[in-house]
Amino acid sequence: MIGLGCMRLSTEHERDDERSIQVVCAALDAGATLLDTADAYCWDDTETGHNERLIARALRCWAGDRTKVVVATKGGLTRPGGEWIPDGRARHLAAACEASCRALDVACLDLYQLHAPDPRVPFATSVRALAALKHNGLVRRVGLCNVTIGQLEEARRSVDVEAVQVELNPWNDDNVLSGVVPYCVRNGIQVIAARPLGGAARSRRIASDPLLTTLADRYGRSPYAIVLAWIMDLPGAIVPLPGATRVENATSFARATDVPFTAADRGLLDARFFDARSDIASRPSASAVASRGRLPPDGEVILIMGLPGAGKSRLACQFVEEGYVRLNRDTTGGRLKDLAATLRTSIDSGGSRIVLDNTYVSRKARALVVRAVAPTGLPVRCVWLQTSLEDAQVNAVQRMLAAYGRLLEPDEMRAAVKHDVSAFGPSVQFRYEKQFEPPASDEGFSRIDAIPFLRNQDPSRTERALIVWCDGVMSDHPERDDALRRYAADGWRLLGLGWHDGAADDVYAGLRARIGADIDIRYCSHGGGPPVCWCRKPLPGLGVVFIERYKLNPAACIYVGGGRHDPGYARRLGFQYRHESDFFAC
Repeated sequence: MIGLGCMRLSTEHERDDERSIQVVCAALDAGATLLDTADAYCWDDTETGHNERLIARALRCWAGDRTKVVVATKGGLTRPGGEWIPDGRARHLAAACEASCRALDVACLDLYQLHAPDPRVPFATSVRALAALKHNGLVRRVGLCNVTIGQLEEARRSVDVEAVQVELNPWNDDNVLSGVVPYCVRNGIQVIAARPLGGAARSRRIASDPLLTTLADRYGRSPYAIVLAWIMDLPGAIVPLPGATRVENATSFARATDVPFTAADRGLLDARFFDARSDIASRPSASAVASRGRLPPDGEVILIMGLPGAGKSRLACQFVEEGYVRLNRDTTGGRLKDLAATLRTSIDSGGSRIVLDNTYVSRKARALVVRAVAPTGLPVRCVWLQTSLEDAQVNAVQRMLAAYGRLLEPDEMRAAVKHDVSAFGPSVQFRYEKQFEPPASDEGFSRIDAIPFLRNQDPSRTERALIVWCDGVMSDHPERDDALRRYAADGWRLLGLGWHDGAADDVYAGLRARIGADIDIRYCSHGGGPPVCWCRKPLPGLGVVFIERYKLNPAACIYVGGGRHDPGYARRLGFQYRHESDFFAC
């Protein structure tokens, strides 16, 4: 089965509706049986549904059997000003589905797909909206686009997902490595392969590829049809979606459905591209093939995964002390794919105990290691550092202070991270947490060791401090000064925190003078919006600065605040928390 991706018929600036209708009809005449469209395939939101209306016109003109054609449309993206903005709200999806029915001139959509997960909306909310549309008879089948295995499994708990659309072509195996395509094949879910020819840049290379042109001549097809035929020949119900804007291309692409590949052809194509056939059909555990007598009994590859700042480097060094060879992209440079090739070379050269400690936050990243190791027979053990985001943030700040003696400014971090990967800003950890996929046994690991994080306290740090959030808590309440003076007289170190967009030394100088006791006040001077620094609450930067500078025992310190972030801020730093109203009432 082959489809036609219709997006460019409506998004090209040089589009011609009459010619586009001819393209659709030509594809159907040549054997295409799926038309992929979306309400967002248009120039901007002033003409939402343009592509759907175009498809409806083409089907009315076509003389063939309409019952054999599946029209798959999508909702969940909008085009304000020509941009692509997700909208996964239930209300939007319901209205978009009804509008798609009107645009396509049908009472019920063949296949309705969530165009993209909306990061602002819980994924389950969008999925339940699709389930309701199916329950109400507006949709026959539900599909998803650009999802992870975790999202797919979550969706299947609410609705029967019958199709998944992801990018798949001979040069992009991301969704094979991530496990999404193998998962769909194992569970009988139709895979719709977007960008099967790899886009415009790859198209030019296809025409001159020696293997593709040889097979094209042999079977009387175009090199592009050979690529499409290779995708359809893979295990499972994979439907490629080539995009065409010319009649001759639409006809040529659709003729890819009956290329009679031999086993030798398949072997040559798999060697030329990637062995998707075996990756999709199964991903054997390395331990299951560890049968070669030459392998040492203690040989293994250890993959350490966790957030940046989780403690991977420290653990990797412990394995090195036990005789393992460490491979890390941060020191070798290059891509993770390059590191996987280096790993295989190391094993082929006799290495049998190797540890890798990059982030490996996704199934795709981990699959690169498993794929490289599996043919060697060595088991791959996953060691998962279950360090929370809060603890990893504290670790990252501690490393920065140890390396630079202070918190770096945002522009300094951007410069330093080019040569020191530990000098990253907070957005790095937020991004990785968002992308995180827990490790699973079906990835091919011999075992998964989950290690909880435990922070070791330095017994030499015995100092105690009273730490106060100054803005509001102190600045408008001079009657509270006596409480701070009493703590200072009792031997407590006084520390203050604040946030002012810009320099505020004069503001806090008045507070210092009013208290009449020694108090060290640190504040964040960076603007609002997404955090670009480590010093703005609830990020722990300034609290860690205090701990390190004054050798504080966090458990002996009291943090006084009143904002919504304050309890969590105290918790991540290990401070006792007191709400301002309770603390100053005593």
